[in-house]
Amino acid sequence: MTAKDKQIEFIKSYLKPKLKEEGFRTSGQTWWKMKDDFFIVINLQNSQWNSKEEMSFCFNIGVGLTANLTDKKKVTHFDNLTPLREDSYLSKNRKKHKFRKEGWLDYLMTEKTDLNDFTKELKIDFEEDILPKLNGLQNIKDCLEFYRQFDIWGSNLQRKVNQLRQNEK
Repeated sequence: MTAKDKQIEFIKSYLKPKLKEEGFRTSGQTWWKMKDDFFIVINLQNSQWNSKEEMSFCFNIGVGLTANLTDKKKVTHFDNLTPLREDSYLSKNRKKHKFRKEGWLDYLMTEKTDLNDFTKELKIDFEEDILPKLNGLQNIKDCLEFYRQFDIWGSNLQRKVNQLRQNEK
């Protein structure tokens, strides 16, 4: 199996079903979950230097405001107001492991990667760190509090919320 085949299988067998179970919709390599005033978006971004033998990729994860969506049926990664990589959601001990090392675009699969082992590691990342943090976002206040720690993105979200509130007056 090529690295690309393994990535496709990982998405099909774990990522897509898990995110569907969590209430996410999908289009291509973007998943989103609608809340009342906001949505959560997860986008898988592949490296432009990937080959069949080696796949490097990351997840761009964040939130956007539903009032700003032009198409309420489909969300893209461009709708994300807080586009942080997955490492922003990972605990310190999960920022590096055998599939996450410096110099890569966060995750790396090769044709030699054991798919079960890879899936097990990403399952830990998603189910113990990423999804619990995202599931903790129940309203705009939660989003503002969580993203405040990420200077520019927290400020961007606050500015967009303020603009929306101003427009509603």
